[in-house]
Amino acid sequence: MALSPLNQRRWSNFKKNRRAYWSLWIFTVLFVLSLGAEFLANDKPILVQYRGNYYTPIFNFYPETEFGGDFQTEAVYRDPEVKCLIVSGGLEDCFDDPDAIIEDAADGTVNGEVIAKGWSVWPLIPYSYDTAVDRPGAAPLPPNAQNLLGTDGTKRDVLARIIHGFRLSILFTLIVTGTATIIGIIAGAVQGFFGGLTDLIFQRVIEIWSAIPSLYVIILMFAILGRSFWLLVVLLILFSWTGLVGVVRAEFLRARNLEYVRAARALGVSNVTIMFRHMLPNAMVATLTMLPFIITGTISSLAVLDFLGFGLPSSSPSLGELTLQAKQNLQAPWLAFTAFFTFAIMLSLLIFIFEGIRDAFDPRKTFS
Repeated sequence: MALSPLNQRRWSNFKKNRRAYWSLWIFTVLFVLSLGAEFLANDKPILVQYRGNYYTPIFNFYPETEFGGDFQTEAVYRDPEVKCLIVSGGLEDCFDDPDAIIEDAADGTVNGEVIAKGWSVWPLIPYSYDTAVDRPGAAPLPPNAQNLLGTDGTKRDVLARIIHGFRLSILFTLIVTGTATIIGIIAGAVQGFFGGLTDLIFQRVIEIWSAIPSLYVIILMFAILGRSFWLLVVLLILFSWTGLVGVVRAEFLRARNLEYVRAARALGVSNVTIMFRHMLPNAMVATLTMLPFIITGTISSLAVLDFLGFGLPSSSPSLGELTLQAKQNLQAPWLAFTAFFTFAIMLSLLIFIFEGIRDAFDPRKTFS
């Protein structure tokens, strides 16, 4: 679909802001890669070929008996015996000396006999965010070729947790920020457009609502209902929507008596059309100015809650929990450096992108 001349000008202005443009590309690549986190960091193969049949363990459950094993539980694909069963086509000798069978089966034969050789395609990082790494030594373990960013205090691969945690943080932020922004814009538009008693009542409600200590409410609700992703989303939305009300309200109060608004009213245009089709575009610059603060605030709130132990469930890949690990393991500086650079890069890219969007929507802003 072709862009309107106005949106073409905005996109052109955005591209001329090189810092914002390249930040958008970098962030988009990182986010798209994180959406396929299971294909990048997983303790299950992407694809398994066994006796001529193909299996996709990252999508489906397969018991060990499917590959010639003894148990009905899900196959542990990193177990040497399971690897041997897949490679050798289900030889019973795998339970005696799996490593020797795997090495012997490299040419497709075992003891001179041809076998139904199978294979597996593994992700680049053969660990999920909750996989315990099989390495000697006390956790946390330093970086090496097996774990590029080392392990945390429970021997989980840090790079795998970063990939999964980045996706979780961004999706969480998009949901919270998007919903809170819509609510805040509608509330501010109604206040500013109608003014008078409506504005007065709304302002008193917002003052009372903003005075509620959000952290205490979150702790109380988690104590009653338990920690969950969607409960935290709802609670943060409830306490985030007021951030945009003030700037939107001010823009609508300023514009409500301008000539084009009075002309639209005289022509019988509905209030909703005037508010969101004619007045809202003029308030977008002020709105977009506040968005970076809301987004970074949401990411920081999630990290702080996880750091304090009142965020996402403990089983979730949390960047805030990585920061807590760094605090608890000062002898492992790679944890602190990883947490710092992850947050610094993520927040910097988002701020640069929204600075460019804000300038692109500002009719007074031009780029040479």
